[in-house]
Amino acid sequence: MKPVTVSFSERYQSFEQWFQTPLGRALISDQRRCVDKVLADVLPGARLLQVGISHRLPLAAGCDFTTRFISTPHWCQDLPENVVICDGDELPFFDGSMDLVILHHTADFSAYPHQVVREASRILRGGGQLVVIGFNPLSFWGLGKLLSRNRSGPWGGRFLFRSRMEDWLNLLDFEVEKSSCYFMRLPVQNQNLLERFFKLERFGGHRFLPIGAYYCILATKRIGALIKARPVWRPDNVVALPGAGAIGASRGYIRTIRNRNDKQGCDVYRRGL
Repeated sequence: MKPVTVSFSERYQSFEQWFQTPLGRALISDQRRCVDKVLADVLPGARLLQVGISHRLPLAAGCDFTTRFISTPHWCQDLPENVVICDGDELPFFDGSMDLVILHHTADFSAYPHQVVREASRILRGGGQLVVIGFNPLSFWGLGKLLSRNRSGPWGGRFLFRSRMEDWLNLLDFEVEKSSCYFMRLPVQNQNLLERFFKLERFGGHRFLPIGAYYCILATKRIGALIKARPVWRPDNVVALPGAGAIGASRGYIRTIRNRNDKQGCDVYRRGL
């Protein structure tokens, strides 16, 4: 039996279209509030990059950054400014060029999820912030993925464990600042049920069981500045000093010039050198 080849490109498009459904609109609205809350204490910076599903789903609108970039895996007409067409595991940016990077379900819909986190670490400067959003397999959404044969929308992505993502971040010299699960609702499209079922946020339900549909992790890149090495004295660059007697004699010549500022003293000094 031939192995099934997963087309993440098609699943990306299906997931983007799914955000137009009532459940999708409720999810992206909750994620925008979550990101604004998580980044409330983060200092503003120069450059922000969001790596995700589509340029039509921006996050972190409340953060003050000079330049904002957002990536999309597919080209389309009338792309706005600062939109980059690339995959999450190959980012066309220089090392240490970003102050904040947001991975919006990027690892969930990538053939190389670990490389996605590595690329985000590469382009982040030391002390920069990384926000990772991914689906939580320990939830009703994860249970629905296991029981359903449908692979459209969010069900076509990977549901990576939050603990596994935190381990990857620790290996890449990140310090996890905040980590929690959100959106305590059933994966149903009925608008009335969305308003009635599982409103556990009011009662702090996420404190007892990780049943939120997605997790949000805020991590800081901890890489210290390099210490400049002291100059090494090479033997071939060292000038030999005269002996103790010569030094004493030279000092005598200098005192002679200072005390007797005449032609004879200057001649003595020249002869001594």
